[in-house]
Amino acid sequence: MASTDRKVANGEDNAVFSLRRERGLASSYLYLFQEFWCPGIAIEGVKSFQKCFQAKHGDVVVASFPKTGTTWLIALTFATVNRQHFSAENHPLLTSNPHTLVSCLEFKIFCDDIHDPVLHLSNMIEPRLFSTHTPFTSLPKSLTESNAKIIYICRNPFDTFVSAWTYFNKIRSTMSLPALELEEAFEMYCNGVVSFGPWWSHMLGFWKESLVRPKKVMFLKYEDLMENVNFHVKKIAEFLGCPFTAEEESDGVIESIIKLCSFEKMKDLEVNISGKLDKIIDNKLFFRKGEIGDWINYFSPSLIQKLSKIIEEKLDGSSLSFKMYS
Repeated sequence: MASTDRKVANGEDNAVFSLRRERGLASSYLYLFQEFWCPGIAIEGVKSFQKCFQAKHGDVVVASFPKTGTTWLIALTFATVNRQHFSAENHPLLTSNPHTLVSCLEFKIFCDDIHDPVLHLSNMIEPRLFSTHTPFTSLPKSLTESNAKIIYICRNPFDTFVSAWTYFNKIRSTMSLPALELEEAFEMYCNGVVSFGPWWSHMLGFWKESLVRPKKVMFLKYEDLMENVNFHVKKIAEFLGCPFTAEEESDGVIESIIKLCSFEKMKDLEVNISGKLDKIIDNKLFFRKGEIGDWINYFSPSLIQKLSKIIEEKLDGSSLSFKMYS
């Protein structure tokens, strides 16, 4: 994957060079691109995604803000859509990380890793499954104006911050870089200067669209999925037009999918213990705790007050709200 940061340093991309940039939680810069903070390595991918992606009516896109339950939802969606093709005993999820099976549009499909992404897309088995962190307002019209389905997952902003901070510090450690202190990372987060942020506008973009077009965009909260995964897996199947039959339900197919995709199951698989995504990121970094309310172990009263105020201000009037787990 070519690094936009490297191109900028070499003076090869004046358009990117002119963008406002800030340090993010990772080692690279974030660029204010189309009103969101885009990692340097993703800018060209987002541009190509917007320009070249031609959606098909059967496409399914799992969208998310980073560190909100993406891996879990990808696995559940893949297993649900492909339940007729694989048995629980011989399933691709047992030997492949979910991100390998469901490629990210801006980081994988439309990046330098794939020489001819359009040809690659045309050869994919349908229904095609993808993932993306791109905000709704920056998705290509071929996707937003088609009958393709978008499933979006978000998470309590408190837990999202802790998950992102710990994840990117692990990434930094693999690069022999010092960890970011919680307070420094928290300021970035509160200012919205995080990958694909601001996080509030990312959530609100998909939230508002789900209210206007509920048959197009399904909006899920990580906490709701955790509390009643059986109910929401059924809802996902219905939303995608492949509902579970009464026979499947009685045969325990839903429970089998839930077990296969559970945090405990995936975390203990050899591929997610020692494998790497694209030979770069350790698969184990995608699995930390998967808990609700772990943020309480990190937040001081003053930090709780500050983030609570931001959530109240940014989500005001939207009808989108989060429970305060602790």
